[in-house]
Parts: sequence; C-alpha cells; structure tokens
Amino acid sequence: MTVSFAAPSDRDIPLHAVAPADLESLLDGLPPAQSTWARANGYAAKLGQTIAIPGIDGKIACAIVGVGDAKSRRRTRFGTARAASQLPAGTYAISAGASPALRAEIALGWLMESYRFSRYRDQDQPKARLARPDGIDWERIEAIATGEYLTRDLINTPASDMGPDALEGAARDLAEKFSAEISVITGDELLSQNFPLIHTVGRASTRAPRLIDMTWGNSGPSIVLVGKGVCFDTGGLNIKPNSSMGLMKKDMGGAATVLGLAHMIMSLNLNIRLRVLIPAVENSISGNAFRPQDILNSRKGLTVEINNTDAEGRLVLADALALADEAKPDLVISMATLTGAARVAVGGDIAPFFTDEDQIAAKISAAGAAALDPVWRLPLHPAYEAMIEPGIADLDNAPSGGQGGAITAALFLRRFVTASYVHFDIYGWQQAAAPARPKGGIGQGARALLEALPSLLDA
Repeated sequence: MTVSFAAPSDRDIPLHAVAPADLESLLDGLPPAQSTWARANGYAAKLGQTIAIPGIDGKIACAIVGVGDAKSRRRTRFGTARAASQLPAGTYAISAGASPALRAEIALGWLMESYRFSRYRDQDQPKARLARPDGIDWERIEAIATGEYLTRDLINTPASDMGPDALEGAARDLAEKFSAEISVITGDELLSQNFPLIHTVGRASTRAPRLIDMTWGNSGPSIVLVGKGVCFDTGGLNIKPNSSMGLMKKDMGGAATVLGLAHMIMSLNLNIRLRVLIPAVENSISGNAFRPQDILNSRKGLTVEINNTDAEGRLVLADALALADEAKPDLVISMATLTGAARVAVGGDIAPFFTDEDQIAAKISAAGAAALDPVWRLPLHPAYEAMIEPGIADLDNAPSGGQGGAITAALFLRRFVTASYVHFDIYGWQQAAAPARPKGGIGQGARALLEALPSLLDA
C-alpha cells in the first residue's frame, strides 16, 4: 500500500503546534470565544495534548497540539503524533507558525500513528487526516511511512502466512513495483550454488529455505542490505521454552526492515546501486535438523562448530554476507533480530549497531538523532575474538559463558565481510503502544540509515 496525505483544500481545519511558553501568545491571537474555550478546558500545551475548538457554528474552527517542553520531548519522541488518534474526524492543516523541522516531525508522526494492522480483523482507523504540508519534503515523508508500513505488516503477519515462500512473495512484489531484478535460489539448489549454512538451517522445515537476491539501480555507489529472514525460530534441537518462542514470528524482522528501507530508497530514486539479500528459512525440528556439535562448512570456506542450534541467524547471514562481499561493494549493512544480549544492553527501544569505522559510526549516530530513530554504537572488541574460535573449527556459533553475546555475534559476522560493514542487532517489536509506534512489529534503524546514506556513500 501507499501511505499518503490528504489533498489540501480551503476547508482544512487549522492545526496549531505550540509549546507551553508560547501558548498564551497563540490564545491571545484567536477569537475571544475560542481562546476562552481553550482556557476553560485547562489546555496547557503539554506534549501531545490536543484540543479541538469549536466556532460559533458549532463546527471545529481550529485545533491545537502541544509540543511540550525540552525535557518531555527528550523523553518521548513523536509526542505530537497523538493528535492523529485523538482529534475528531476532519482534515487538518499544520499552521504556518510551525518550523519546517517541527512540521516534518508532526507529518511523519501522524502517518506512523495512523498505522493499523487489519489483515485478520477490521481495526478502527483514525478519523482525523492531515493535509499535505507546505514547505517540507512531503514526498519523502510519504515514502518513509510507506516503507515503515511494509516492515510492520511483514513482522506482524504470523508464520502461518509468512513463511519463506511468502517472504519471497513480498520481495517479488516490491521488485515488480520498482522494476528491480530479482532471483531466488531454493531448496537443494542452495547446496549446488554453495550456500551450505542457509540450506542446513532451513532443511528441517516443510517450507524450503531460499536466498532472495534483488538488485536495483544502474549508477552511484553500491550498497548491499542483508536481512535475516528466519520466519519462525523454534530454536531447533536446542528448543526454546514457551516464554522465548512466543514472539518468534518477528525473527524475520531484519528482512522486513531491509525491505522497508529498500522501498524508501527506490521510491525516492536515490543514486545508488542497491542489492538486497535475504536468507529466508524456518528453524524447525525434524529428523534432518542440524545438531549441537555438528561442524558445518560455509560459503566463504570457514568451518563452524554448532554449540547451540538456536544461534542460527548468524549462520544464514554468514552465507549471504559472503556473497555480498564477493562483488566488492562500497558498503554492506546487515540487519537482524539477532541476540537477546543486545536487548539486555540497550533495551528494546534502541537499535545497537557495530562497525570498525569511526566516521561511519559518527554519521549513523548523528542521522539517528536527526531522524528520531535512536541508535547506539556497540564495540567490536578485539579481545573477544578468541571467544568465537573453538579450536576444533574456525568459528563457534555460540560461545559458552553468555557474556558479550551481541559483540561475539557481530564479530562472527564480520569474519565473512572485507568491505566497509555495519551490522544492526535490532528488536523489531514495540512492547507497548507509544506515539507513532503502535504495539507490534516496528522498523528500527531504517530511517537513521536513510538519513545517513548520502554522507556514508559520498566519495
């Protein structure tokens, strides 16, 4: 679907965005009856606080959304997005008094707040719409929101309807929309094409594993997005307990996020040669499931000792990363719901990332702050390299001890890439509803990367 603003008209309801310190000045400029109404209702312009003010005909004459103070805005991003759900039916137009940055924030927040997952049950849609804002790049905002909706829809869809075949279908739909090239290697063909880790992880499922390969663009720097597409993760023979398996439909959140980011890039027609690689599998249990203590070969030629079949994401990513690296791209980015250790380190609201390159890290961090998409760099600590070297094989997929799990996973992945490389260990899930982020599947890091790409790929 394409997410869009309403077409502007002379019937749009003015929407004033105001901080508490500026509220009295705004109210003094309104007709007396309207300012009296706002004051009588105790309106204080707290972050996200909205009020619809009637005119003398009883219809809504204008509305106000509070932008809060600096402290509240640091605590709650996209706080003004609450207006989309709280205001009565109508089409609202942001007033000219708001800065371009604030107008863009309100606009994007409004679209993201309006998301509903309605595949299995009709959901009440917000009745308030936002008119296409003047003075900002509204087409970019629509592209970002549409990509985010795609990511959320894919993550929210349960594994019964989002297996490797359905994930391939979503990629094919995206490729068709933007005239991208796409090829898929499926089942035992993975072995003949030298993707042994992807095949091994996915072979126990009744739905065949596959590697999805999409390319777009003929000019500009080359970037490869690699997304973990584990459509459901039982943990394999090291089976997860019920408490850990309940959200495993979201274990393809990395794939969903790179597809959403790819949509943004292609929709905006960025001058990039884009490649998207998604190893799509289910980590299931059957007589041919891979086992603890197995030693597996990889596309790169490195051998891997399996010490936990529940550390499968790094295995399928390893083969895809090796393929990405063979073409010597300018930048490789992997995104994956990879480790619980990352959640322990930074919680679910922050997307941690790893890179060896300080300039790339600084640009991504700055872009994340600008895009209201919180990210945080974690270290590729060299002293932990020994932890992923078991002695009997080149690499260990699950070092014992449990310490530094997000770092050791990132170090493992880095062994398969020689190009400039960034790895995101995302959560992909909103535990409780927040402004612009309903409970459920969520994109993380994509807006930060979109914001950073021009500077990351600037020769």
